[in-house]
Amino acid sequence: MTCRAASDAPSTKSDLFTFFRAWTANPLQVASIIPSSDALSDLITSEISSTTGPVIELGPGTGVFTRALLDRGVKERDLTLIEYGSEFAAMLKTRFPEARVLWMDAQRLGQLRPYEGRPAGTVVSGLPLLSMSPRKVFAILMGSFRLMGEDGKFYQFTYGPRCPIPRRILDRLGLKAVRIGWTSRNIPPASVYRISMKH
Repeated sequence: MTCRAASDAPSTKSDLFTFFRAWTANPLQVASIIPSSDALSDLITSEISSTTGPVIELGPGTGVFTRALLDRGVKERDLTLIEYGSEFAAMLKTRFPEARVLWMDAQRLGQLRPYEGRPAGTVVSGLPLLSMSPRKVFAILMGSFRLMGEDGKFYQFTYGPRCPIPRRILDRLGLKAVRIGWTSRNIPPASVYRISMKH
């Protein structure tokens, strides 16, 4: 479990208000009325370290997972944050000035070349995949794995009882899903899955 200095923590009340306002405007896009907990942040980043390589984060929101990635030793300049919400994107640019913050839809991910041809090591996703169409989920995964090397990993959390990526999409892309853990210390409780290429 990582420790976060109080001086590094964002304003909790401000983040809660921003998250709630974004959720009320578009509940299918945001999926939760509050940011993820430190427990979920620690779980979804538990296999990532300073040696993982560049990291792409999808739907970072207020940056809870982003801070956990920095705690794991990922350099801020090695982070690319893909955020569709304009208010969140502006907040992220202020909080993580050395990271690439891109205001865009994650389904266009495959069009990017964020590290000048160098593959990303992993993708961390805070996107509400269960509320998305299969076509969009397919595009997000295909784009993610185009930007990663053969050993790249895609981490996704879910509030549901099973992997949020349909089996037919995993099979079509040659991927496998493994649940790496579950935490009750989140509202609501959540599981994290590691998605990787079949070898």
